[in-house]
Amino acid sequence: MNRFVKSTAVLTAALSLALTGCSKTEPAKEAPKDGAGAQQAAGQKVKLTMGDWRTEDKDAYEKIIKEFNKTNPNIEIEFKPTKNTEYNTVLNTALQTGGGPDIIHLRPYAAGIALADAGYLEPLDSVKGLDAIPKEAKLAATGKDGKVYGVPTVYSSTQIFYNKKLFKKLGITEPKTWDELMKAADTLKQNKIEPFAFGSKEGWILSLTHGALGPQWYGGSDFVNQVLAGKTNFKSKEFTDSLQMMQTMSKYWPNNYTGLSMDDMRNLFVTEQAGMMVMGDWEIAVMKKMNPDLDMDLFPVPPVKPDGKATVTTWVDGSFSVNAKSPNKQAAMKFIEFMTTKEFGKLVADELKKPSTIPGVESSDPLVSKMIKLAATNATPYAMVVHFSSGNPTTKSVLETSLQGLYLGKEKPDTVADAVQKSADTWFKPAAK
Repeated sequence: MNRFVKSTAVLTAALSLALTGCSKTEPAKEAPKDGAGAQQAAGQKVKLTMGDWRTEDKDAYEKIIKEFNKTNPNIEIEFKPTKNTEYNTVLNTALQTGGGPDIIHLRPYAAGIALADAGYLEPLDSVKGLDAIPKEAKLAATGKDGKVYGVPTVYSSTQIFYNKKLFKKLGITEPKTWDELMKAADTLKQNKIEPFAFGSKEGWILSLTHGALGPQWYGGSDFVNQVLAGKTNFKSKEFTDSLQMMQTMSKYWPNNYTGLSMDDMRNLFVTEQAGMMVMGDWEIAVMKKMNPDLDMDLFPVPPVKPDGKATVTTWVDGSFSVNAKSPNKQAAMKFIEFMTTKEFGKLVADELKKPSTIPGVESSDPLVSKMIKLAATNATPYAMVVHFSSGNPTTKSVLETSLQGLYLGKEKPDTVADAVQKSADTWFKPAAK
């Protein structure tokens, strides 16, 4: 049984709280006197590397590291991100050969947990301040042995960004229903503006878009709970309807969307050639940097049914861990401990424009504040990340590949649903079975 079955509600609860092949390694021991600890004691600098998949966060993390250095001047940290589509391969190869960065940004849930279970990471249960982070958030990096191997730093949510200037010019208001959303898309299209910045070249965009829009069609958290309990599956009419919706939405995608990447999507929105974009909150900081004059806002995915509720899709977006083979674990642990503080949480909220996992941390950015409030009351889980990112290939990647096939005319909604269920059947065991 998937160990996160306890619920799709736990992540919502955690968000609300935030608002007010190798053998297992042993727990971290005191660094040897002739190692990094001795160097620090002697006033010598210790250099650490930090691996990450978000190249666009470089400036933000350099500011965060600078704040850390105010009280830890002898620990030098180099933020070394790898292109997101190459990160997993580069990291796994390095770890398998005894290398890798000292501090590792873990992919959330299954991918990061697999590294912990393989013995590549140092357990962090003794880290001061870790208890302040909600248990539900720490599940994103908790190994099968029950130990925590990563400090979850931020929550992510997916919603619809829109260009306020274009909306105002065309007399469009924030859609409150799915029909109003379609009317907004029609109005933009009639005025020769791309309704949505979208591209299917990169598979993760497809699972993210479906993860945001799909809950309104398959039933959100209730449906996910029924799948986890074995009461329904991905071949159900509800889930197939959500895939049909993805196909229908193609009339609102750019003409050449099958060849567009995330960079292309972002450029369409930032240069005001597109009126809306379904995307995660991490893009706020990136897009504001690209176009400081962009007048943008966001709204939750509006309900399809008259009595429905708008949704934003949420999950823990990665945790930071310590490489079990790092020669400088003591120094790395100092930075990990810093990541559990409210000071770090505020830096994350302000620099990365994302909600922190540290309870009580707020953001000075009005867009981030709006997003945090929506996530606390309108959250539904990103099921393919939280619950179905296992398998070989993962069920999440099967959905992505199949949706790409759908847009290329090689698949139909029901064959996509069949492929997703067939993948889940290879590894997932519902609670009732």
